[in-house]
Amino acid sequence: MSERREAILPPEAAGQRLDKLLADLAGVTRSAAVRLIESDLVTINGKKAGKNTRPIGGETLEWMVPDAEPDTAQAQQIPLDIVYEDSDIIVINKPVGMVVHPAAGNREGTLVNALLWHCGKSLSGIGGVIRPGIVHRIDKDTSGLLVVAKNDEAHLSLAAQIKKHKVSRVYLAVALGNLRAETGTIQAPIGRHPTDRKRMAVIENPAVKSRSAVTHWSLLANASCEGRQFSLVRCELETGRTHQIRVHLSSIGHPLLGDAVYGGGGTTFEAKHRALIAGQCLHAGKLTLTHPRTGDEMEFFAPPPREMQKLIAVIFGEETAEAVQYLL
Repeated sequence: MSERREAILPPEAAGQRLDKLLADLAGVTRSAAVRLIESDLVTINGKKAGKNTRPIGGETLEWMVPDAEPDTAQAQQIPLDIVYEDSDIIVINKPVGMVVHPAAGNREGTLVNALLWHCGKSLSGIGGVIRPGIVHRIDKDTSGLLVVAKNDEAHLSLAAQIKKHKVSRVYLAVALGNLRAETGTIQAPIGRHPTDRKRMAVIENPAVKSRSAVTHWSLLANASCEGRQFSLVRCELETGRTHQIRVHLSSIGHPLLGDAVYGGGGTTFEAKHRALIAGQCLHAGKLTLTHPRTGDEMEFFAPPPREMQKLIAVIFGEETAEAVQYLL
């Protein structure tokens, strides 16, 4: 069971950051302290505290120590949509709602749990016991293609291809508003949001930690539907940062439909068509890579989920929905 612990903050704690104080008192890393605070497991004098809370000294600090979680991913018999598989790689069409690998709060039901059942020990170990075979990721509520390495040699080859921008990852997105240009490139660095650590943001300040990020996009269709404007967009990643397409399109005023985190949620249109919108409207539909053993170029396609295709038909028409997989 979870264990509650407490400490009286000394006078010298006045003005210090709570995450640093908690890390010292609980004997955990700063990042672990932040996770406890963000999980609402920390209070000061009985009130929920944030990591930027500045004590004055003398308060009662309480925190919960969660139950220990297994440090290895467990195999689970979960169906997989396998697009391609051989002795070196496996290409999966991930459904909306599936997390790629176990993490705090998502220990089961992930793609890794399913892969361990399907592949057994035939997954690369470079990613560690929690991320075996995982070379790249896509968000929980993004559907589509990703490649998994079944041995270390394949993992190293695929990781090198991604680093050198030799792997092409193309996405289909439904964005709010009408994009006016036919094509464009968004080149803006991405880092953790300065006040919300669960979000990412475009970081223009060179003094703040960020990583370069480049997204190439092209407009497939514009439409007006039920009083709202929409754009069907093809996005190709040059880099692969966390939430990259979502952050980049939001930064130019066109967040993804259904993306509550980055400004595309909460519309009346979304509420009406909730059965077709399970999160941000984003699908990884095309993946191109060089096979790590044969050296052959391989290209994989996956049509959008049935719900997303129906949504595209509602907004952009049946013909566009039928042709959409060929537009990637």
